[in-house]
Amino acid sequence: MKTLLVVGFLTLIVYNLGAALFYMLTDRGESKRAVNALTRRIGLSILLIALVGAGIASGVIQPHAVGT
Repeated sequence: MKTLLVVGFLTLIVYNLGAALFYMLTDRGESKRAVNALTRRIGLSILLIALVGAGIASGVIQPHAVGT
């Protein structure tokens, strides 16, 4: 369940990044859709970091050393 939540967040983050690129190429600076998509991406990234931090603090997620 934890992995699906993280993968879901990462999928939404990449989708918003792609949407911002698409809006930048098609709108030619006439609307704020690209800015809104990038704002959502930043918000989702901060929320994901906060959720992972809360999971580690509560013991739900067990961090481990890389490569061991």
